[in-house]
Amino acid sequence: MKKILLAQTDTTVGFLSQDPARLEEIKMRSKEKPFLKVYSEFKNLRQDIRIPSLHKRRVRHACKTTFVVKNQAFRYVNDPEHAKLIHPYKWLYSTSANESGKSYDPLFCHVVCDVIIEDSRGLHEQSASKIFLLNPTHLKQLR
Repeated sequence: MKKILLAQTDTTVGFLSQDPARLEEIKMRSKEKPFLKVYSEFKNLRQDIRIPSLHKRRVRHACKTTFVVKNQAFRYVNDPEHAKLIHPYKWLYSTSANESGKSYDPLFCHVVCDVIIEDSRGLHEQSASKIFLLNPTHLKQLR
């Protein structure tokens, strides 16, 4: 069984894991709603997802931005603290640390996660990332 990590991500407090079924259970979330995959290295991202050539530079240099290609949401993390956490795993599913539709509750999070990782930034809510849909010829902002 893969562990559920609670950590400060580049955007907000999040649950991280390679086990989407456990994340769905914790968040009480529909199986039809896929999770965001976060990558610490661009080469690992490119092995999983074909990024349209027009957008490769944009993805590589974006901060706090989520992209969607063919219904797969992903983020390449430029934040050194967050990238250091992801690096040993190559990628992790990421979701906000709360029950679906609710705000961050530290007590709930401490009960449901397996490992709590707190660095100098602490654990606190921040604004969500921007989301862009990428197509071979254009991009569309979703959030």
